Amino acid sequence: MLSIDRSIIDAIVAHARRDHPDEACGVVAGPAGSDTPTRHIPMDNAARSMTFYEFDSMEQLRVWREMDDRDEEPVVIYHSHTATEAYPSRTDVSFAGEPGAHYLLVSTREPDTEEIRSFRIVDGVVTEEPVEIVDAAVDPHAVQSYMFGQSPATVDYECSDR
Repeated sequence: MLSIDRSIIDAIVAHARRDHPDEACGVVAGPAGSDTPTRHIPMDNAARSMTFYEFDSMEQLRVWREMDDRDEEPVVIYHSHTATEAYPSRTDVSFAGEPGAHYLLVSTREPDTEEIRSFRIVDGVVTEEPVEIVDAAVDPHAVQSYMFGQSPATVDYECSDR
C-alpha cells in the first residue's frame, strides 16, 4: 500500500493539470529504506508529449545525485495520462526501472475529477496497490467532528437558573 500525504498528492495533481495536454512526470523522494514519500520533486517531460514521458537525462542525474547526498531514494515515480485511464501502458512497464518504487499515475482526461492509482512494477509484472491519502497536519489520534448537510445557523438553547 502507498501511504502519501494529501499535500503531496495535491502538488502532483496540480503539476499534472498545469502540464496538460502534455504528460507530467516527477519523483517523490523519501529516506532510504523507509518507503515513506516526503519530498515532491516535479520534473520536466523531455519528450513534451501527450502520450509519453521521459525524464531529461541531465535533470535525472542531478536529482538522483541529490537524493544520494541526502540519503534518500525515489519512493514514488509519477506521471500523468492525458486521455486514458491511470493505468501503466506497455511503454511505462518497459521503462519501469525502480523495482522498489510505487508508480503513481494521474489521469487528467476529465477536468473535474481526479483519478489517482498506484502500482508496483517488477520484472514487467504490474500489481495495483491501494493508496492511503493522509493529512499530516491533522493528528491521526484526534477526534474529528464533521457537519454533513447542516446549516451554520446558530441554535439558541434556553437554560433555566435553578
